[in-house]
Amino acid sequence: MSLFQEIAAGAATESPLWASSLRPEDERDAVAVFSPLVEHRRFALGVETIYEGYLLHYGRSRLFAPPDDDVALLLGDALLAHGLVRISETGSVVAVADLAALLSLCAQARADDRDGDGAAWAATSALLGQGGLDDARAALRDERDAAPLERLARAAAGDATVDAALAAHGARLRASSRSIV
Repeated sequence: MSLFQEIAAGAATESPLWASSLRPEDERDAVAVFSPLVEHRRFALGVETIYEGYLLHYGRSRLFAPPDDDVALLLGDALLAHGLVRISETGSVVAVADLAALLSLCAQARADDRDGDGAAWAATSALLGQGGLDDARAALRDERDAAPLERLARAAAGDATVDAALAAHGARLRASSRSIV
């Protein structure tokens, strides 16, 4: 089962409302955005689950078409929680802390209507569970400078992989003006 089939099946099993919010299979966009940057594959499903929840809050979901913003918010929250559970099941407390810091930083960036969440996602994915992100996160949070995060992502995962992830992320956010949180 692919990452996206697992995300969809897990949501559909949990709630008939989530099941009814699934896009038809031929309309799903099963393109991994940030999991290709993840060094340890055991984190891939959790990262894409969390990212799908993030998209329900701030962009256009790849798998779901909720009937309204309330359902989108609740489903997004459920997927964020499921993703964190999946990451915690790996036993990496550092990875859970990395993702919690990512979500906090991105929520702040979105609330302040500023860019930088793509670089934060890329760096966190590329260095998930390894630490070393605090100074770069502080640069984004305090100085609105995403460059240190992007440099870390590129050093860890390579330019082509990061470029692809950032392009896919940007398209998902531009595809929707949604910001329901």
